[in-house]
Amino acid sequence: MALFEGAGVALITPMKENHEINFDKLDELLEEQIAGQTDAIIICGTTGESATMTEEEHIDTIRFAIDRVKGRIPVIAGTGSNCTATAVQLSKEAEAAGADGVLLVTPYYNKATQNGLIAHYTTIAKEISIPAILYNVPSRTGCAMAPATIASLVKNVDNIVGVKEASGDLSNVAKIMNLCDGNIELYSGNDDQVVPILSLGGLGVISVVSNVAPKFMHDMVTSYLKGDVKTAAQMQIDSIPLCNALFCEVNPIPVKAALNMMGKEVGTLRAPLTEMEPQNQEILRKAMADMKLI
Repeated sequence: MALFEGAGVALITPMKENHEINFDKLDELLEEQIAGQTDAIIICGTTGESATMTEEEHIDTIRFAIDRVKGRIPVIAGTGSNCTATAVQLSKEAEAAGADGVLLVTPYYNKATQNGLIAHYTTIAKEISIPAILYNVPSRTGCAMAPATIASLVKNVDNIVGVKEASGDLSNVAKIMNLCDGNIELYSGNDDQVVPILSLGGLGVISVVSNVAPKFMHDMVTSYLKGDVKTAAQMQIDSIPLCNALFCEVNPIPVKAALNMMGKEVGTLRAPLTEMEPQNQEILRKAMADMKLI
């Protein structure tokens, strides 16, 4: 069985005014996501500002989410790092805490060759027994996983089961599916490409939009998987202005602004991220209003 099908939320991490993690608010967000029919919680990913968390904060946040969700839906922990040893340690701790799986971003800044990526991911996966999802997002990491590399890892490492594909290249996605003979859990990493990726055999999306519209994203994927392609396609088209607004500045700047517009009071961002520019806030506000989110 796949880790999940549908729309999993790449959850933000709420902050207090002093930039400490607001666990009370995180508890509220987790409950709201479950009530909104989110299909999985992805905690401490890019959207969760994991890059500016200490390792202690990182694992504390993962443990908190697992404890609060209580097995109602899968919790997938972002445990990737540009240091293999750090990724191993975080992944082992996430497994010990009860995570259903881990999401492993490609090494950033120092990057790696394709053989280096195979070694990096194989080393991590062999230290845990829970499923691992690769995360290919070269626009953020400067390190792209070739389709052949993804296929090699999925075929040769038992608990590497899938990929969050955020290259934006649908030809890449088609190559991955071809090289894996369709035997891979493929998730869109881009909210504006969910339906196209579903059409190539994807199982769903790891979504930023789900922070503000969990039921909409769940329903879009569910419609497609149930065979109502026309409805899913129209929902994808209708969501494009919101997708564009939520990515008009670096994620998660806009999505935190959007949640605050909704009255969620999720707080500020950790430096070097800054508050959204006023002119972009207006674009976001209109997109949110058009989707009846505010």
